[in-house]
Amino acid sequence: MSESAEKHRQQAPRQVRCAVVTVSDTRTPDNDTGGQLVVDLLENAGHLLAARDIIPDDPDRMRSLVTSLAQRDDVDAILLTGGTGISRRDQTFETVSGLLTKPLSGYGELFRMLSFQEIGPAAMLSRAAGGVMGRTVVLSMPGSPAGARLAMEKLILPELGHLVREATR
Repeated sequence: MSESAEKHRQQAPRQVRCAVVTVSDTRTPDNDTGGQLVVDLLENAGHLLAARDIIPDDPDRMRSLVTSLAQRDDVDAILLTGGTGISRRDQTFETVSGLLTKPLSGYGELFRMLSFQEIGPAAMLSRAAGGVMGRTVVLSMPGSPAGARLAMEKLILPELGHLVREATR
């Protein structure tokens, strides 16, 4: 790692205030294993859960909720699970991409590269996307526990504080 990247990491917040949103027409608090995994991994890493929602895969509802969360003073990052595939109902990519003021193309590219190493060419079906909306980090990932774990452990948790630092300066 470069000296500059390491310096930025050292200056990054150790505790990030996160909203976790599950986008699904079928998930409930009782069966949302992917969303709950994201919450558990965040909290185990010392981050704070500022909000937790489960909403249908509806662009208007998603847009409204993400916009509202991004305006809150107690939310540094919004993590969305679900709706990243290519089925007719999967709208997370289009909705999130339309809200970003600064896309992070590398996030989705790296997720698919890592996913390819685990599941092969089916990784191309994931449309994980992320970036910054104003001063709030917004990252989407698959709703499956395996996809959520991969995104969280390999990409999000190692850089979350650094992402927030850069987005807010």
